[in-house]
Amino acid sequence: MTPATAIDASLLARDFDLRHLSPAFYADPYPVYHALRAYEPIKRMPDGSLFLTRYRDVQAVYRDPKAFSSDKTVEFKPKYGDSPLYAHHTTSLVFNDPPRHTRVRKLIAGALTARAISAMEPGLVRLVDGLLDAAAERGRIDLIGEFAAAIPVEIIGNLLDVPHGEREPLRDWSLAILGALEPSLTGAQLERGNRAVSEFIDYLRGLVARRRRQPGDPQHDVLTRLIQGEAGGEQLSEAELLQNCIFILNAGHETTTNLIGNGLVTLAGWPEQRAALLREPSLIEPAVEECLRFESSNQLGNRMATVDTEIGGVAIARGTPLTLCIGAANRDPEQFPEPDRFEIRRAPNRHLAFGFGIHQCAGLSLARLEARIAMGRFVQRFPAYRLYGEPTRGPRARFRGFAAVPLELEPLPGKAA
Repeated sequence: MTPATAIDASLLARDFDLRHLSPAFYADPYPVYHALRAYEPIKRMPDGSLFLTRYRDVQAVYRDPKAFSSDKTVEFKPKYGDSPLYAHHTTSLVFNDPPRHTRVRKLIAGALTARAISAMEPGLVRLVDGLLDAAAERGRIDLIGEFAAAIPVEIIGNLLDVPHGEREPLRDWSLAILGALEPSLTGAQLERGNRAVSEFIDYLRGLVARRRRQPGDPQHDVLTRLIQGEAGGEQLSEAELLQNCIFILNAGHETTTNLIGNGLVTLAGWPEQRAALLREPSLIEPAVEECLRFESSNQLGNRMATVDTEIGGVAIARGTPLTLCIGAANRDPEQFPEPDRFEIRRAPNRHLAFGFGIHQCAGLSLARLEARIAMGRFVQRFPAYRLYGEPTRGPRARFRGFAAVPLELEPLPGKAA
């Protein structure tokens, strides 16, 4: 690094404010993350919270859920007030601590066993191939709207057994609710998010009532499993049930859409890596892991210090909010040699894209399956796909992905094997 670039990087770190982000940051946050790691790896924000960018610090917080709480009842009150968004985000699995977190996670994980996920693969292959057939007829595709987003909505809809004719609003509800988790919000974003929670809850009340009358198989139907609870154990309250149905649909939709979209765009930008995957289709599993590391779908996590403690030599007072920058941790050169190089053979690849510890994503095996099938079959079917316009990113810091990606397709004769 030259003296001039060092000065530029130090200024990037000095001026960084999570609540006031530039268009350049949304397009490419990684130069800012590198600057923060080099000059202020534990950066104090103007509101007193801390922003962590080193892998070892982020992992240390994940390792200690007692000292660093996921509960958001205090932190989210000023942001949302008494609103549907507040009720949702303080009741869902991801923003709670044990014992509530343990109870809900156990119910969800019981329907996402290795056997249950394996049983989904044939249907997933049929779904992906149908989307690819339709794309081949058009010759062009919006990678997000016509492919990446269609897959997780269908899979999670199947898990909750949402009737196909009732799935159309799910994506818009999800985008509105998750969009309201951004560090800085407009009044319009809050209004849209609150309306989405209310409409989602109204819909789910009817779905739950129908499922109570006609239960499904709790080994495969997550909604039936949540309704029935564990044999001889506690059942979820009505509020917990409804809010965690929203969580399952949201968590399974947005991040997996981003994973598939980010992965295929990244492969297009690294042609030698795409060529390697074409030659060796078995590389799809490590390729998915490298996509998760290189362009993490979920860039930010949050915790609250419950005791006076320290991380990385920095004293942290009880009650201090922390933002864990997963996207920065996954580009930390101390953990990943040449972190800005996309390398589908990278090993080891202990990224934090799914979190770590007790809050590691409960649906990670399902997300990996969806990405492996979607990306692997897309590349083999359309080996020369390319952008024919500029991809559109939304101004999102927490969830990194595209709103639209126009692709031109050049399929091989026939379908992929």
